[in-house]
Amino acid sequence: MNKAKRAAVIAGNWKMNKSRAEAKALVEELRPLVENAGCGVVVCTPYLDIETAVKAAEGSNIKVGAQNCHWADHGAFTGEIPAEMLREAGAEYVIIGHSERRQYFGETDETVNKRTRAALDAGLRVILCCGELLGERQQNIMEEVVGRQIKVALLGVSKEEMKNIIIAYEPVWAIGTGVTATADQAEEACAFIRGLIAKLYGKETAEATTVQYGGSMNAKNAGELLSKEDVDGGLIGGASLKAPDFAAIVAAAGK
Repeated sequence: MNKAKRAAVIAGNWKMNKSRAEAKALVEELRPLVENAGCGVVVCTPYLDIETAVKAAEGSNIKVGAQNCHWADHGAFTGEIPAEMLREAGAEYVIIGHSERRQYFGETDETVNKRTRAALDAGLRVILCCGELLGERQQNIMEEVVGRQIKVALLGVSKEEMKNIIIAYEPVWAIGTGVTATADQAEEACAFIRGLIAKLYGKETAEATTVQYGGSMNAKNAGELLSKEDVDGGLIGGASLKAPDFAAIVAAAGK
């Protein structure tokens, strides 16, 4: 596999943080820090911040994404947002299947697949999350868990559509805990994912698919993690809320 054949992407997941004024200020602070980035730069904001972030990022290399979407394009789904509305607001990316959505809001592999399908149909690029729980890691079944998540999520996704899929490996035991997978653990999981994509879609598609690591990546450990052959970027949580820290990760990905 040749890392130079695919794009590195650093995406910030702001989660439930930042008012519109704060979103505007953060994007404006970030713009000059990442203007010469050697990788893709994405900020995934709360729904109400999307249009503000899009306007603040206008003319820059910063892309804006959402943190979830529903599988239906309209209907009686109180509190949900369809993918087409996200695109209309200016979003280009959407995170699907984040572990917090699975843990707190009942997301399943099947609903992740339906949301992925809806996002692709609306013309969005999908950051598709997968990852195992601590107990699953301790039982040495990471490959079984992650493999199932990816296979179900990608049901009905064509080889051509894989150009609009980024896969983010996020070990649940390393999200918001301050515990980070070692660089070797991250590489092992990302290499497994790439191998699975090769089996499903062929080697060429696997080589072109961006596989991120998510799970307490920060300015201090980003360089080591991103130096690994199969780690093509990061899905960044807490460190994405501070422009200097996020920019440092972006710089590490561009090396």
